[in-house]
Amino acid sequence: MVVLGIEKTLALLTALIVVIGLCFCGHGMYIYAKAEAAQWLMARAWSQTLENGGAPTKAWPWADTWPVAYMEVPKQNIRLYILSNSSGEALAFGPGHLTTTPALGSFGTSIIAGHRDTHFEFLQHTTIGDTIHLTLKSKLKLTYQITDFRIVDADKSGIDPQIGEGDLALVTCFPFDGVTRTKKRFVARASQPFSS
Repeated sequence: MVVLGIEKTLALLTALIVVIGLCFCGHGMYIYAKAEAAQWLMARAWSQTLENGGAPTKAWPWADTWPVAYMEVPKQNIRLYILSNSSGEALAFGPGHLTTTPALGSFGTSIIAGHRDTHFEFLQHTTIGDTIHLTLKSKLKLTYQITDFRIVDADKSGIDPQIGEGDLALVTCFPFDGVTRTKKRFVARASQPFSS
């Protein structure tokens, strides 16, 4: 039987802790890198969508989603591609349209969901009156203003998709600095779209 001395045991334990720490850091950096790389690939797919008269174009062949709109929040220099759905896999690559709500720009309230720690992190810094520009795949440009913020239960958001005249709700998990799953949602409502 091999017996290690206290110094060797401490050295091995220290090395193990460093390796575990690097794994956690690497995983966290991977999430951010994937989110950023996806936006670059989505930019190419979005350009092709516009060139093809709005026909859906996937950013990579096995993607289960594609860009359906382009969102800008000028005050914060935010530019994001909005994806065709809000599945867990899609949200890893960008904010997505909740398909059980009206199409973006249609009568009612359309919901766009995004992760609080990547694409929708900026929502914690928005204020009432902030402007959101949304370009649809038809090339129609809509301008919204943020009118309201709410923190709601995920199962009882109070958002009725059938009410509103082309309104928008941006939804993410809350609190913003949370690291565990939560039933709370931060909702930024925007309305009064103006075509340009």
